[in-house]
Amino acid sequence: DVPQSSSQASPGPACLTSLLFPLAGNLHDGAEQKVVFITGRIHPGETPSSFVCQGIIDFLVSHHPIAQVLRDHLVFKIAPMLNPDGVYLGNYRCSLMGFDLNRHWLDPSPWAHPTLYGVKQLIIQMHNDPKTSLEFYIDIHAHSTMMNGFMYGNIFEDEEKFQRQAVFPKLLCQNAEDFSFSSTSFNRDAVKAGTGRRFLGGLLDHTSYCYTLEVSFFSYIIGGTTATVPYTEEACILSRAACTCGRDQGPRPGGPHVSPG
Repeated sequence: DVPQSSSQASPGPACLTSLLFPLAGNLHDGAEQKVVFITGRIHPGETPSSFVCQGIIDFLVSHHPIAQVLRDHLVFKIAPMLNPDGVYLGNYRCSLMGFDLNRHWLDPSPWAHPTLYGVKQLIIQMHNDPKTSLEFYIDIHAHSTMMNGFMYGNIFEDEEKFQRQAVFPKLLCQNAEDFSFSSTSFNRDAVKAGTGRRFLGGLLDHTSYCYTLEVSFFSYIIGGTTATVPYTEEACILSRAACTCGRDQGPRPGGPHVSPG
């Protein structure tokens, strides 16, 4: 949620005061909300996902004009670390109890998978709220063998929805030199049925888009060249491009039109 204005907030350090903004109209009680839900680090060893997620947060709370437009029109719900126990323990893929959480979205246990259970309940609550529209769900991962950034999406029988789903990855490809649309794929593999992308893609209605965003552990290749650029914390530029593309997605059925610039 967007912080309150400085006149409403309690006194604090100047570095914190500089991040305070007026309360957006879509955060008032009873207001209709269009939500972008972002999750990260469900696999604890995939540290680049944290860098991308941090970049998204840094951009959204900045004074950049695009960030201001996004805050005015959308509500961002971000769970940056779905597997904190696994991260603390130094696990690569599993949780404290040895579960791959990204295979348990269908029926998470409040005891064995508490973070996943809580996030799923929140998403279902928003889905059932007539004043809330979940526009995007993006689960951020890192890939150990592929180069560049890319996405996984779902396959639908409705050709129009399938084509609309491809718009966001195409915009990412146009805005981020490290994103590869050719590596992006759309599937319904049985082994992926318990992932957030697959489960929520089946739960939510036709106006919602669910993706897995992958970023390479290693580096990316600049289009049209053979030059590789190593990924560092600072070089995870996908995050800012993702925010920009959310702005560029433009009008959708029942959605606001946000003009570029």
